[in-house]
Amino acid sequence: MSKVVAVVGATGAVGREMLRTLEARKFPVKRLIALASARTAGTTLPFAGGTVTVEELKPTSFAGVDIALFSAGASVAREYGPIAASAGAIVIDNSSAWRMDADVPLVVPEVNMGAAARRPKGIIANPNCSTIQMVVALKPLHDAARLKHIIVSTYQATSGKGHAAVEELHAQTRAMLEGRPHDAKVFPGAIAFNVLCDWKAGANDYSEEEWKMVNETRKIMGDESIGVSPTTVRVPVVNGHSESVHAVFHRAMTAKEAKDLLRHAEGVVLVEDPYAPGKHPQPLQASGTDPVYVGRVRDDLAVPGAIDLWIVSDNLRKGAALNAVQIAERL
Repeated sequence: MSKVVAVVGATGAVGREMLRTLEARKFPVKRLIALASARTAGTTLPFAGGTVTVEELKPTSFAGVDIALFSAGASVAREYGPIAASAGAIVIDNSSAWRMDADVPLVVPEVNMGAAARRPKGIIANPNCSTIQMVVALKPLHDAARLKHIIVSTYQATSGKGHAAVEELHAQTRAMLEGRPHDAKVFPGAIAFNVLCDWKAGANDYSEEEWKMVNETRKIMGDESIGVSPTTVRVPVVNGHSESVHAVFHRAMTAKEAKDLLRHAEGVVLVEDPYAPGKHPQPLQASGTDPVYVGRVRDDLAVPGAIDLWIVSDNLRKGAALNAVQIAERL
């Protein structure tokens, strides 16, 4: 059955990716409503072989809307999410606004789609991009041996901070190569040829991004006992997040068993090549594709029964737009 779909924040990086994803997956769109701020209202965006004109987001924007995909930031989601839901739309929000609300399911379709059936507020939350790719890879292993402790270090692309961040990476790179001073406006320092922790501070000397991985993983997996030890950093990559994961289970897991489980796991592409330089999942290759790529699956050398993995995915697609559209497809 075709749906009236609204995309809130349609002119942003994720909003544009949502339009491309809806079109590429042939989602049954009866009518597409592109919504954004007054500043970009009136512009046109490509969709389904034609164009759609961006409308200004207003409280009256959701009349007759079946599904509202939000990617406009937490403040907009908090204000307009309930308005859209009260108008009868199912809201799928990509921001952090609703993720930890007990009455809002936090959903990754390959992991816990059943949670979306209970949505008292009419809102479903999309998890953080770094959390999504990790839980897609770890869910089949969790089902087999139950996760006890995850140590994860992320290497996150600049596109996760928005289009302006990508432009700043390009500008800083050119300036440094030409020996000119570089400006840092979007980032707290140089991102070109550098690594930054650029998220807001959270509790106990962890960043907000690190706390998201802790709390969201537990909620999605439905297990508050899972230990998560995260370190998140931004790297001078345009698109595609990478993660190094050390996983400990309640019963011993082997790399062979993990590979057997991952080989046919939904949403996962397992890279089984033995170690060799360059023979591993890479963000440059993952960019523009849908899967979560898992490689370098190996038995940990120091902790018997633990395994180590390397996980890569396109943060704008599976980490945001694709996950939201997949939720909409399965409702």
